[in-house]
Amino acid sequence: MNLRPYTVVLIVPTGVGAAIGGYAGDAIPVARAIANVSDRLITHPNVLNGAQLYWSLENTLYVEGYGLDRFAASCWGLQPVHQNRVGLLLDCAIEPELRLRHLQAADATRATLGLNLTNYVVTDAPLEVELRTAPSGASWGTIRNPGSLLRAAKTLIEQAGAEAIAIVARFPDEPDTAALQEYRRGGGVDPLAGAEAVISHLIVRTFQIPAAHAPALMPLPPDPNLSPRAAAEELGYTFLPCVLVGLSRAPQFVTDRTASAVAIWAEEVDAVVVPATACGGSALLSFSDYKTQIIAVADNCTQMEVPPEPLGIKAIRVNSYVEALGVLVAHRAGIDANALRPSFSSLCCLTQTSD
Repeated sequence: MNLRPYTVVLIVPTGVGAAIGGYAGDAIPVARAIANVSDRLITHPNVLNGAQLYWSLENTLYVEGYGLDRFAASCWGLQPVHQNRVGLLLDCAIEPELRLRHLQAADATRATLGLNLTNYVVTDAPLEVELRTAPSGASWGTIRNPGSLLRAAKTLIEQAGAEAIAIVARFPDEPDTAALQEYRRGGGVDPLAGAEAVISHLIVRTFQIPAAHAPALMPLPPDPNLSPRAAAEELGYTFLPCVLVGLSRAPQFVTDRTASAVAIWAEEVDAVVVPATACGGSALLSFSDYKTQIIAVADNCTQMEVPPEPLGIKAIRVNSYVEALGVLVAHRAGIDANALRPSFSSLCCLTQTSD
């Protein structure tokens, strides 16, 4: 008997200080494990981006956060692809030597990994990224020249035939801030993540094609107390390689259910795995309207305080991703996870109501 593919969505919100997934690619081991107990894994760049480190997963779909929200709302479907032509968009504020480093990284992915990149474009004005911190401690940000970003993206699409866009914006260098020092040592919140999400969301919302962002920063001096979870960001001059790899096979977005026989839609998702304190995102709220099994992981702490229960979301709470894997295996096998526990209650008789 052929069953439909077992499909899991893994969400770790960006910029909220997640204990796992709040650093550079430190949720990749979680994604690798879940990919091995599912037929299809859908996740987003915050989970899979590890600066110069990455791990290609054949059954995993790399979907930008805004696109994931639209997918979860059943507005967009995901069309798997064999290859995308990736356009590179560079902020004109990036200094010449730092720009050269990024261009060499892009050429390296072409020559070493065989990626298909278009010619690149440089914005006609600095994007002027500004970083902010919310009262909750989550990071966010803005760009002062969104028009410049959109014009450059349009050029890549119309003149170079780009099917996905990698953006590199010059971010402020703030090497001496307490927030950055705490982050490098394994605490606090990634100060860049929230602004990165704003940039990629704007491209995806406007053009409905895959996009992801890599910040341009000057290298930091070595720190002997650096946390292993933050170490991936300190290996070189650019975070670009993982973004290009992810976008090279990112699914395209479709809006017409009759246009593709292989597109994936939200009602096909069997389970969603999310930090237990970060359940207020648009995608999870949408998935909670389906029969999707939601698994909330307690020990992936975040700066948020949004558990599933006050939102009316029915979820299985687990302590760790190791336990979440067990629930996924049981769910895929059609086994009630309660049957794997030593305590098992008897059936109760329902009281019938009169008409």
